[in-house]
Amino acid sequence: MPRQTALPPSLAPRLISREAAAAYICVSPNTFDEMVKNGQMPGARLLGSRRRGWDVRQLDIAIDQLPSDGNNTHVDETWSDVDAPKAAASR
Repeated sequence: MPRQTALPPSLAPRLISREAAAAYICVSPNTFDEMVKNGQMPGARLLGSRRRGWDVRQLDIAIDQLPSDGNNTHVDETWSDVDAPKAAASR
């Protein structure tokens, strides 16, 4: 999916091609296909009968859900207590 000339240079397209999506997450297109197949990456949006595009926002969410390398088991719970007063009040 080539970049549309109607977009200003500062505005990146929201939907990208399979090859661009693979490059975006730093894998080969074949590896990207496998990740889509096993649910690690989202499927494409249908833009017609034959054209497909991957939503960059959905890719970002999927990337955030991938496991980290190493012993990084820390879970950020910075906002975990936001609903605590509401939950306590409803008891």
